[in-house]
Amino acid sequence: MSRSLEAQLPHIMAWFDTELGQELLQAERDTVERVIGALFGMHLVQFSVDSRITLFESSPVTHCFSVIPKLGLGVGDNCIVAENTEIPLAHESVDVVLLHHALDFTDSPHQVLREASRILRPGGHVVIVGFNPVSSWGLYRLTKRKSDVPPWSGRFLSHKRLSDWLKLLELTELRQLSGYYRAPFTKAKWRSRFRLVESVARRLPGHTGAFSVMLARKDIAGMTPLRSGWGLRRLITLPVAEPTTRKSLRKVCEDR
Repeated sequence: MSRSLEAQLPHIMAWFDTELGQELLQAERDTVERVIGALFGMHLVQFSVDSRITLFESSPVTHCFSVIPKLGLGVGDNCIVAENTEIPLAHESVDVVLLHHALDFTDSPHQVLREASRILRPGGHVVIVGFNPVSSWGLYRLTKRKSDVPPWSGRFLSHKRLSDWLKLLELTELRQLSGYYRAPFTKAKWRSRFRLVESVARRLPGHTGAFSVMLARKDIAGMTPLRSGWGLRRLITLPVAEPTTRKSLRKVCEDR
C-alpha cells in the first residue's frame, strides 16, 4: 500500500461515513448503475479505497469482486488485499474494471490506470469514478490546497488528463457523466442555504457535478466501435475470456 493511501485510509473511511459523504456516495451509486447495467462478461473487479463500499450490486456480470488496500471488519469473501498499483490478477482476465476514487488517492494514478488496462480483456470496459475539478467542489478545494483531509487531499484529475492517459493506453472513451451539484458543506443547513449554487451548477454546460464517471473500452484491431456507450444495450453478450485465463483468475482467488 502506498504511504499516502495508508496514512489517509482512516480519514477517507471516516469522511464517507459523514452525511455529506453518504449523500455523494448515493449519487455515485445511482450514476454508476446507469453505466454498469449495460456491461456484460464473466468477471468484474472494483479497485477500492474504502473496503466497505461496493458499486457493482446491479451489475449483470457473473462474478464481481473487489481489490481492497487493507483487511477490516465486515469485509466480504469476494475481496483481494493488494495495492492498486500492483494487482495480482492475470493479464487480460477481467471484463469490467471499476475504479472508485482509486485514481484520487494514490501516488501513481497513471500506474493504477495502467494496471486496470493490463488485466482488462480486449473488448472489456473500465469505469472511472473520481472527484471533478470543474465543479463547486473543485473551486472549494482551491481554498484547501494544503489540506491533508479527504476529500480535499484527493487529486481531482481533469477530464483532459484522463482522456490523454486513456489514449496512451489504447482505451477508447465512450461516455462521461457527472452528478451531485450541492455545495460541499458539512452541515446540511448550509447546503440548503446554497441551493442557488446547486441550481446554477445543474444548468451550466458540460459536466459540473462534484464527481465524474468515465466509461472507456479496450479496443483491438478489427473491432467495430459503437457510436456511444449506450449502444451496448443492444448487445446480448460480450466475448468472454479464454478458458485458460478464467482458470488463472480462479486460481488467484482460491489461493488468496
